[in-house]
Amino acid sequence: MARKIMHIDMDAFYAAVEQLDNPELRGKPVIVGADPCGRGVVSTCSYEARRFGVRSAMPIREAFRRCPQGVYLPPRGGRYAQISRQIMNILSQYTSLVEPLSLDEAFLDLTASESLFGPAEDIARQIVAKIETEVGLSASVGIAPNKFLAKLASDLKKPKGFVIITNENMESVLENLPVSKIWGVGPKTEAALKELGIHTIGLLCKVELDVLTGRFGESGEDLYCLARGIDERPVSPDEEAKSIGHELTFQTDTGDRQFLSGVLLWLADQVARRLRQYQLQGRVITVKIRDNNFKTITRRTTIPVATDFEEIIYREGHKLAEQANWGGKKVRLIGISVSGFAKDEPVQLDLFGESGSENEDALGKLHQTVDQLRERFGDQIITKGTIMQVQKRMGQDDKTR
Repeated sequence: MARKIMHIDMDAFYAAVEQLDNPELRGKPVIVGADPCGRGVVSTCSYEARRFGVRSAMPIREAFRRCPQGVYLPPRGGRYAQISRQIMNILSQYTSLVEPLSLDEAFLDLTASESLFGPAEDIARQIVAKIETEVGLSASVGIAPNKFLAKLASDLKKPKGFVIITNENMESVLENLPVSKIWGVGPKTEAALKELGIHTIGLLCKVELDVLTGRFGESGEDLYCLARGIDERPVSPDEEAKSIGHELTFQTDTGDRQFLSGVLLWLADQVARRLRQYQLQGRVITVKIRDNNFKTITRRTTIPVATDFEEIIYREGHKLAEQANWGGKKVRLIGISVSGFAKDEPVQLDLFGESGSENEDALGKLHQTVDQLRERFGDQIITKGTIMQVQKRMGQDDKTR
């Protein structure tokens, strides 16, 4: 039986949520990301902003140069996660085989669902309509026999795209697309392919396997298969994030240890909150520091027991930062992440000595209460770290990998 794989990608998700929550922003160029006077990047922008040439991952200053009349907003991670849970809940009503890729996109295997809900195309249209009715946002969809083709299809006609690729029309769809549309083809690989005279997927499809492996090694086989629409990877609903982290790029390089410590506490708080949202606990804590000469230092430690407490994350992260002599040179960027996730492992802290479990349980309940307050009243209801200074002095990049 031919697989029916669906890829759904929310349209300009962060910006669309901002326009949903504030109807006055509808029709306006909305740019979500760092401070426009800072050094960060664009996280997401509305389609109105894209008409000015603004794109995701563009330096925020370039975005401001192209669209000074835009509405520039900082990301609201908690709100986006809340909306994402609504969307994922709708997807799970049609199949248990849902593989989220991020807050705003996911794969679904609808092969078995057709016997319950009808053709995959009808299921996809039901899902899109339900998201629009219940959540108030639009999405683009691709349906194909595999994940590569489904994801490619969802990107072809955004926003509100609905593209179906079959074995019959696959060749005509792929033929004239640029090679950059293939997974894993970044600027360097694209440039190398162009040196060989290969600009489109159709041209790549004519190249023999040994030529590609001779030039690109093992990835040459991936190029060979994907150019022919071959991708046997299953939809994996148990796929987990490898790490969760936040990093900040400052508007002005700084060596102020007190300020950096406050920023690190705020970052640890953001990471811990995200961990609790995804019911994850991690043992590996990593700190990333980039100085004003663009030299990046990474320090990592493994703690005995997995945690989702910001107190532990900050304490260990601060030790790592001290080892890296942060502030010895002015800092341009700082980040912290947690990985090495452990399922169902109890959190045990070394914060209270032998007084132990009662205080730890109380701290856990306090975290839950704070999370609930933020969920209801917004992130600013309770903050940790030098948040007001942070908002004034930095641009923000928010990454979940």
